[in-house]
Amino acid sequence: MPVHVISHPVAQELLTHLRDTRTPSPLFRQYAQRLSVLIATEAMRDLPTEAVVVDTPLGPANGVKVSASVIVVPVLRAGLGMLDAVLSVVPHARVGHIGLQRDETTAVASQYYAKFPAGLDASLVVLVDPMLATGGSAVASLQLLASRGAQRMRLLCIVAAPEGIQEVEAHFPDVEIYTPAIDSHLNAHKFIVPGLGDFGDRLYGTM
Repeated sequence: MPVHVISHPVAQELLTHLRDTRTPSPLFRQYAQRLSVLIATEAMRDLPTEAVVVDTPLGPANGVKVSASVIVVPVLRAGLGMLDAVLSVVPHARVGHIGLQRDETTAVASQYYAKFPAGLDASLVVLVDPMLATGGSAVASLQLLASRGAQRMRLLCIVAAPEGIQEVEAHFPDVEIYTPAIDSHLNAHKFIVPGLGDFGDRLYGTM
């Protein structure tokens, strides 16, 4: 399974701000959105295009437009922090949602909501979930998407743990992962170390 690590210095600086406990929620949201734009740009690098001709003030010019159908699926609630950024890269994309609740004791995720646009089978499906920790939520989401017909799927996250990557690879070896960081490990509570804490809590100020 290909794992693409976004090593761009701007991406790494933004990640540093997100890790910093002194970063307040309003800035955390801004940094998360800017970093997500860079992640999404890299993940969409190979989208198919078709040739077009447009008129400039000085005459016609050859150009391209993206011809792929793209469906972006954030995992609620934290994935919403990446959604607008991804849509700024592919504004024609349609959006689905998956709601998962993680049990803080067992770290097992249970589904409480799912709604998708038509045409998952003919689209590039981009799953966005900021923290790839145990991989349980990612695998559950990918399994749900696959059961609804999705065939081409990618996973965008802000921080990943080796355990989560291995779990996704075991179930979906063809799904590409895009992230600026592969951290050290999970602690006893299944949080990524060093990570950045609970993404959703820091995003929405619910610590």
